[in-house]
Order: sequence, then C-alpha cells, then structure tokens
Amino acid sequence: MKALKSDAPLIVYVDIKSPYAFVAIRPTLALEKALGMRFDWRPLTLDIPSYLGSARKSGGKVVESTRSASQWVGIKYGYRDARRYAERQGLMLKGTEKIWDSSIANIAISWAMQTDRDRLGDYFEAVYPPFWRRELDIEDVAVVEACLEQAGIDSTGFAAFVNGEGRAQHDALQAQLHPSGIYGVPTYVFDGTILFGREHLPYVRWHLQGRKGPAPDIAYEIDGAEALPC
Repeated sequence: MKALKSDAPLIVYVDIKSPYAFVAIRPTLALEKALGMRFDWRPLTLDIPSYLGSARKSGGKVVESTRSASQWVGIKYGYRDARRYAERQGLMLKGTEKIWDSSIANIAISWAMQTDRDRLGDYFEAVYPPFWRRELDIEDVAVVEACLEQAGIDSTGFAAFVNGEGRAQHDALQAQLHPSGIYGVPTYVFDGTILFGREHLPYVRWHLQGRKGPAPDIAYEIDGAEALPC
C-alpha cells in the first residue's frame, strides 16, 4: 500500500484518538454516501508526544506532563474547536485522561475495509462516540472486537490480525506518512493532493463532482482587496 496511491477516488486518513477526526467522520461518510462513491479509509496513528508533548490526568487534574505552556494553549484551543463541531452533531466530546495507543482500534479500520467494507461506518459509530464519552478502553483487543461485533462485523481472527498481518500493514503505512507529507487527521488525498482538516470537505466535494464552477475555497476572496504588508 502506497500512502498517496489508491484505486478509490479519495483516501481518508483518520485516527480514533483524534478529536478532529471524530468530528469529521459523519460529514465525510455523508459525502461518500451522497456521491455514491467508496472512499479508501485508512488509519493514521498519531504520535502526539513527538510534537505536542505528553500528559496524564486523574480525576480531571493533570498529574503528569511534559508539555510547555504554549503546547497546552494549543491543546486546549484544539479541544474547544473540536467540541464546537461535536455539539453541532449532538455528540459528546470529553477530554482524554491520557494519550492513548489507538493502533488496535485503528487496525480495526483496515479489518473492516478488508472483511466487511459496507459496515465500516457502523464500526465508526460503535467506537468513536463511546470512546469520546470515555466509555471504551481502545487498547484492549476484546473491547475493539466488541465494537466490531456491535457494528455487525465478524471479529473472528481479528486478534491474530492485530498481532500479525494487520500490525505489519499498519506499521508499514505509518512509516510512509510523514515522508509523504501527511501529518494529521483527518487528511484527504486525491490525485497527489493532500488536504488536512474537515474544513476542506466542500473543496473535496467540488473536486469529486468534476470541478464545475469556482472552487469553494477561493469563493471567499475579497474582490479588489490589496495585500497589506506584514
């Protein structure tokens, strides 16, 4: 699997532990359904400590942290921003108590894609909302298997997949992502173009529908405005 290549019209990278990916799932699934297409959904397991430091909470209080003050400002804004989108969808988004290893839950995305593609959206519904209500331990294979079963996806063989072929596919893909220019989620890829963030969905729709008319992201330029010096 190549990070930027797919037979599908669009590659979508997501991570179960990302609040930004969480609030992008339903709009992206809705776009997929509206266009009658099948996107290529893939996992991107974020290494958050490598760029935002690490922290652990207990009882709502920070008990361990390697984050700088500026990193905390960014983290808190990010959650407020994602929470606004979540509330618009009627979803609950609680801050996490630690930085999760989401690789098992993310490998389940590949499992669903390879075994029961039509139920992938059901898996997202089974895992994302309860995880963000702090109801799931996504580091437990049995918990993820239960999510697959709840989605109607047979989980027989999933544990072996996690420890074998699925883990190998996951790790091989992760190694390609940063060198390919993919660093966050949700990321949308088509024809070598990389777009980070759910706010690009109107542009993605415009592209997938044949680029008719002006692109949405340039429709908001201010006519006649002169560039000002910084």
